[in-house]
Amino acid sequence: MTFSKLERFEHILSKLEFERKIVVSVIAEELNVAPETIRRDFDELEEQHLLTRVHGGAVKFINLRKEPEYLRKINMQKEAKREIARVAATRIKDGDTIAVDVGTTTVHIADFLVEVNNVTVVTNSISAAVRFNMALEEKRMTGKVILLGGTTNPEQSSVSGAMTLEWLSRMNLDKAFLSCGGIDDGIVYDYDLDESLVSAKMLENSYYRILLADTTKINQKSFYTICNLHEISEVICEEARPSTWTAFEGKWTVANGGKCK
Repeated sequence: MTFSKLERFEHILSKLEFERKIVVSVIAEELNVAPETIRRDFDELEEQHLLTRVHGGAVKFINLRKEPEYLRKINMQKEAKREIARVAATRIKDGDTIAVDVGTTTVHIADFLVEVNNVTVVTNSISAAVRFNMALEEKRMTGKVILLGGTTNPEQSSVSGAMTLEWLSRMNLDKAFLSCGGIDDGIVYDYDLDESLVSAKMLENSYYRILLADTTKINQKSFYTICNLHEISEVICEEARPSTWTAFEGKWTVANGGKCK
């Protein structure tokens, strides 16, 4: 049976109503067409803001030019984000001084800490500071939490600005845990200028740099550049790197159920 373009579009959008992510190869098999046809369909639907392309498939449309409000964004890709954060938490060792930037993946790291001691956490995320403080109260970690000074952004539960950068400039950090708005062509992006500057300063002052990025961030751009992906020590994602990203093979960790594949 041959399907028209309109019928293919209707099938694709109908699948997206019920599934978190649709895959090119699966849709191509269902419609008995070449994967290249479905990729072109995805491209056209993305141009119409009806879906968002991700590695190997598509998800419901995400407006990459304006960041979703924090409380809504934290529920997007939540399972994948928590898997990534669970693996990231294993990178924190006794005596570490770490930086944690604003993000709805990095915010989950503290939830998975168990029996780590003498850790200093530096963050511009109000939500992350609360969760790390809870880890202290529950005696899952010992150490201290430093919430950076700056101008608050209630929508993102964050602080940023000149004061934030000044405080960070005086700090030497073992590890930085960073979020992003997208990764494309070897560049790591963010939505917000002030927050991208804070993330870049954390990276600059850290020995080991860990990027937490779920698959919706792959092959996506937003307005502001944080860094080149080569500057990142490790990327933790719930899926394998794109096959063409061979330069980053040694940096890529796949989080699946909290375990590295």
